[in-house]
Amino acid sequence: MNTKVLLVDDSSTALLMGETVLKQHTSYQIVTARDGAEAVRTALAEKPDLILMDVVMPNMDGFAACREIRKQEPLKGVSIVMVTSRGEPMNVEMGYQSGCNAYLTKPINAAELLEMVRMLLGTEADECTSLPGKPVMREEGNIA
Repeated sequence: MNTKVLLVDDSSTALLMGETVLKQHTSYQIVTARDGAEAVRTALAEKPDLILMDVVMPNMDGFAACREIRKQEPLKGVSIVMVTSRGEPMNVEMGYQSGCNAYLTKPINAAELLEMVRMLLGTEADECTSLPGKPVMREEGNIA
């Protein structure tokens, strides 16, 4: 079974960047959504292993989408990472209160994103490679 990641952002550029990083360095299947409401529908239909979600989006923001996803029995175990420019402490707290597992602020560092994805999915090294010239953080905290 191929690992599936749902990318959620109303910005075409952000979706393309996230998809490019993941496709270049992993073998994950990527699905996308453009707003929170579409994210909930897509998550229910696709059953992703991980959701990377923006906060500020039309129709339903990322916090509301995260809360809605957490209410859905088949999605309760899916890891959700908020990926947003909203890095203020109040927003980070709201993210965790909505049910996310991690919170990353834009602009996204590709190596940091890949490491977060690897840790949340428990991905094996051959599925998620490091970026050239960047150290790979091991779960014990040692740098390889």
